[in-house]
Amino acid sequence: MSDLPVSIVVVSRGRAGALTRCLLGISQLQYGAFEVVVVADPEGIAAARTMPFAETLKLETFDEANISCARNIGITRAAGEVVAFIDDDAVPEPQWLRYLTAPAAQRDVAAMGGFVRGRNGISFQWKARSLDAGGEPAPLEVDSKQPSVLTPPKGRAIKTEGTNMAFRRDVLVQLGGFDPAFHYFLDETDLNMRLARAGHATAIVPLAEVHHGFAANATRSSHRVPRDLFDIGASWAVFQRKHLPEAERPAQWKRLRAEQRQRLVRHMVQGGLEPRDVRRLMRRLDAGFDDGKTRALATGGLPAHPAEAFKPFPVSVRSSDVIATRPLRAGKARQIAADRVKNGEIVTVFNFSRTAIYHQLSFGADGVWVQRGGFFGKSVRNQPYFRATTWARRVKKERARVALQRGLR
Repeated sequence: MSDLPVSIVVVSRGRAGALTRCLLGISQLQYGAFEVVVVADPEGIAAARTMPFAETLKLETFDEANISCARNIGITRAAGEVVAFIDDDAVPEPQWLRYLTAPAAQRDVAAMGGFVRGRNGISFQWKARSLDAGGEPAPLEVDSKQPSVLTPPKGRAIKTEGTNMAFRRDVLVQLGGFDPAFHYFLDETDLNMRLARAGHATAIVPLAEVHHGFAANATRSSHRVPRDLFDIGASWAVFQRKHLPEAERPAQWKRLRAEQRQRLVRHMVQGGLEPRDVRRLMRRLDAGFDDGKTRALATGGLPAHPAEAFKPFPVSVRSSDVIATRPLRAGKARQIAADRVKNGEIVTVFNFSRTAIYHQLSFGADGVWVQRGGFFGKSVRNQPYFRATTWARRVKKERARVALQRGLR
């Protein structure tokens, strides 16, 4: 079966450097038919135009702090049967799109979501989650290798993460896309609830992985310390108006507000905030909640037909390989890897020392995947603290761990 045409939408604002890294990762995707739509501020558009494949991108300038509006613009320009979303501070695994969209072969599947690894490149930030009637997530057990097609019971939904999700374009049009009343936060949760209410199935695809960095933005620092809670408060007020009976709203808000305060206090104890910051941020949370009570909700729809034709991204079949090295020879190995990436390969460097240092994985500006750590150390964090092994056995084990996502033979 041929690949369904897919439009990848990347929204970016204030993070031009992260955007170019994301686009470099997208350029390594091993999928036959996709296009890339970038909706970004002027700085981000200028950065995208520096990429060697810039002429193949669909670029749209948008410089407002409203991710729902930006995503809807992306959908308008998307001409694929499926529209996938990834954040600008994320990088997809080379096989991401193939795994993520495979369940779309079943006509009853309207949405797809994958797993998200955090900034160490190993631990999972998010796996599978469901949503209760109040839009609050809970862990969901699924098969770790195979897609799980799920139709939630009445009142519940299946969660997709904004940095790793895809939807049939016609379903997005039917539902009106994302609600611009959600400037930031709960935007995809609202869509998940509406999908479930309409009876659509969602597929959770564990092998469809992206690496998410939690880059700084207007609402949080790069260390995830809150800077502003206004839009979080506003989004909860909007969500309650759309999905929660009025009698249940005060109790939920009281609990959510207490949880936010506890989060701020934890950051204060860790030295990230001062007591006055906690008071200021709580005032902003309350102000946002009041604002969300009066925000206009979405009333319009999206055009049934895309604004322009499908614009295929130039895809080349790339071999994927591992270069295993030790710290003293790591520099040379990295240069060799970078040269091979320029020649059209996907290359992972394993730089393993004779230590028990925990492993970290990164994707560099040269397009090389690099995993560092001790060959006695942990990669998956629930492994034992120390295991007797050899360098060669550890290389073989780590290669097997990432083979499916990275396309290793």
